[in-house]
Amino acid sequence: MKQKLFFTVAALLCAMAAQAQPLLKTHVETGDLEGVLEGKDLACYYAIPYAAPPVGDLRWKAPQPALPWKGVLKATETAKWPPQPEKSYVKYDMMSEDCLYLSVVTPAKKKSEALPVMVFIHGGGFRTEHYGGDLWQSLARRGIVAVSIEYRAGALGFMAHPELAKEDPEGHSGNYGLLDQIFALKWVQRNIKNFGGDPSKVTIFGESAGAFSCHILCASPLAKGLFRACISQSGGYISPMNNINKELGQALGSMFMSQLQKKNIAEMRQMDAKSLTGNNVNFPGGGPIIDGYVIPEHIYSIYQKGTYNDIPVLIMHNSDEGAVDYDSVSEETYNQLLKQLPANWSDSVRAQYPGNTPEERLYSMRDITRDISFGWPSYTWATLQKKTGKSPVYMAYLAQKSDTTVYAKGNRRGAAHADDMMYLKGAFDNKADRFPQEKKVGELMQQYWVNFAKTGGNPNGKGLPKWPEFDEQQPTVMQFNNGASLIPVPNKSKISVIDGFFKSMLNPNQKD
Repeated sequence: MKQKLFFTVAALLCAMAAQAQPLLKTHVETGDLEGVLEGKDLACYYAIPYAAPPVGDLRWKAPQPALPWKGVLKATETAKWPPQPEKSYVKYDMMSEDCLYLSVVTPAKKKSEALPVMVFIHGGGFRTEHYGGDLWQSLARRGIVAVSIEYRAGALGFMAHPELAKEDPEGHSGNYGLLDQIFALKWVQRNIKNFGGDPSKVTIFGESAGAFSCHILCASPLAKGLFRACISQSGGYISPMNNINKELGQALGSMFMSQLQKKNIAEMRQMDAKSLTGNNVNFPGGGPIIDGYVIPEHIYSIYQKGTYNDIPVLIMHNSDEGAVDYDSVSEETYNQLLKQLPANWSDSVRAQYPGNTPEERLYSMRDITRDISFGWPSYTWATLQKKTGKSPVYMAYLAQKSDTTVYAKGNRRGAAHADDMMYLKGAFDNKADRFPQEKKVGELMQQYWVNFAKTGGNPNGKGLPKWPEFDEQQPTVMQFNNGASLIPVPNKSKISVIDGFFKSMLNPNQKD
């Protein structure tokens, strides 16, 4: 009797332990999956194929459904990097054209929990980087399912060409990397419930080129209904410089083919991926194309008309974005930049970005990078959506100065490009003794981001400083610097000069 009772209690304890664990086994549309336990509270699935390998005849085609597998796929290691130039931390043997994978990290203990979902799109200038840089365990532990997706980059992801357009049933080419992202979001809609996620509660978020991607997805009719909220970290695809149209994109593709001394797409499909994306390859295209399909028209016009996917957005950029580009600036370099401007704008720019001393030139060039590439796009996205949309808009500004950085150069005055990633991935969570202010900022940002995802568009919550919706006339931008506090639009006088210049390019016949 005692022995029977012992085995009964043991079985009960085993069952309770199993119930306490997150979902380590599940099923998706293509087969059974097994993940790995991280700590005691997260199930991590590192590499799930969401599309067929884009190789051979599928190179430069829209993504196709993933193939089913037999048995259990152990998703225990991240997939290889997409083909790209080598760096000190990524070599060619770490890359593969078979790259269309995603990761899922879930705290759910059963499939029916219906947790909010956050889908991350990585940066890298549409040419580099990898979905496995962070799997967002820090955010998942706050009660969401975290997904990180890979997409094709460089020439493999964004080359357009007349031959490719003829192959396509709709007559389009290019933007394959964006089509990958949309395909992955559709996979999430069909499968995320099996990881304890709710497909009706998806928030996309991205950094740099990932933030540009998020903005494009907000504007693209192909992504309508695939997510309910968006977070942009250092990126908005709305500048007049983002204007490669269908014709120019195909011309650049033809130029690339000539560079490679190939006669047709069939010959280019025979080339190895390294020859198309490696260190010595000069692909003249730069990324997304206004193709009339994925991107119907210039996104500035889309937001003027109000024809975008009107969802809540949280838009942030950093105070010293340009610190990754410059550690010194010569007088010749500074003056050369101003000479490229029309005469009627040169004096205004010089007044806002002076260059009389080496220090002034350094900080001015960094600020020009910040305001042209990130500050003005963030401001313009926010103000246009407030004017033509109905959904909430929140703005943030990361200004925390730290002794540590992702890859900025010296003499930093605040947060450089990509430094936001440290705070959101929990880099300071266990380092409060060395980085007390960074730890505080990291906790605040993580909770605001998760609240935004959980509510479908409101970052506020118990114990957090109140964050109102964006109002250009009020101090409603949340600044993260030794905590969190509200400020007016940062660098407004500088952005006003950029705004006037860009509007003269976008609307040449209008004064405003």
